[in-house]
Amino acid sequence: MDFFYPNFTNDMWRIFGLIFFDNKDRFVDVAHKKFRKDDIEQFLQEKAIAVSDTVAVANRLNGNASDLTLEVVEPLDLGKILGQLPLCRILVTTGQKATDTLLTVVGAAAPVIGQYVDFVYQGRNLRLYRMPSSSRAYPKPLPQKAEIYRTVFQDPRYCEY
Repeated sequence: MDFFYPNFTNDMWRIFGLIFFDNKDRFVDVAHKKFRKDDIEQFLQEKAIAVSDTVAVANRLNGNASDLTLEVVEPLDLGKILGQLPLCRILVTTGQKATDTLLTVVGAAAPVIGQYVDFVYQGRNLRLYRMPSSSRAYPKPLPQKAEIYRTVFQDPRYCEY
């Protein structure tokens, strides 16, 4: 996989299209049923949005993409990542496994889906938002998911650079 959320049935890039362009297909190549990776990468850079896994090393126990059978061997090195992003003030997780994994690293309380918690990590004041899964298996219509995600980008701590 050469970029995040490449599965055409996942709604992440449609969510971003709705939030920023009022167009769910802004990052979709409809004719070829795939996402426009170059447009996504350019957009993320322009909006100062970084995307990462919360797991550095994992075992997929069932050989599929389900987080239910994902064994976390090593979580991400958050300190190293934040060292490369000195202006980062907001973290966002999009699933239970990602949230649980990040919480083991930072020691913060778990936010409710659609909400956030503030915490301090290595002397930095951060905010963690817990967003609903962008998977279509998550039972919430796309426009409702986008409205929940929109709260992150309306937060005064988020700013474009």
